[in-house]
Amino acid sequence: MQKVAYFLAFLNKYTYLCIRNCINIQKMKSKNSRLQTLRMLISSQELCCQDDVLKALAKEGYNVTQATLSRDMKQLKVAKATSLGGKYFYVLPNETMYKRVASPKRAAEMLLTSGFMAINFSGNMGVIKTRPGYASSLAYNIDNGGIEQILGTIAGDDTIFIVIKDGATHTEVVEELRSVIPDIK
Repeated sequence: MQKVAYFLAFLNKYTYLCIRNCINIQKMKSKNSRLQTLRMLISSQELCCQDDVLKALAKEGYNVTQATLSRDMKQLKVAKATSLGGKYFYVLPNETMYKRVASPKRAAEMLLTSGFMAINFSGNMGVIKTRPGYASSLAYNIDNGGIEQILGTIAGDDTIFIVIKDGATHTEVVEELRSVIPDIK
């Protein structure tokens, strides 16, 4: 009888730990998702105060407290910058001259696009323009996409510099880039 009681106690403790770990994993996923959404919102909109950020997050389905938002912004190293009109707004690190879009999309919509805007060439060099915040991930995909015509990339926030192998045509490069950037023209 005592062995059964010990077993049930162990089983209850084990079940509790499994459920607690499961909840912690879900919290981690939701935090990572929330941070990614917060990055997108700050990158695409002129949010002037934490109340504006809280409202924008709520529109995306994240109802958080001001304290949680403050911790998230500290973790992302969010700062305030001044616009040309003298208005303060939040920016991510190294993005004080961040380009804003006139009519921003919801963060969930922006995560579904490649971010590609345009490509231009000059000799064996090319410049790819992207939406703010997309250049780094696109450059990573180009570098790891096995495109032999491209020797390498350098990415900023919304611009990718590409070096093209001698003898490769611009048309060939664009055709190969379609494997990485489906909406390239």
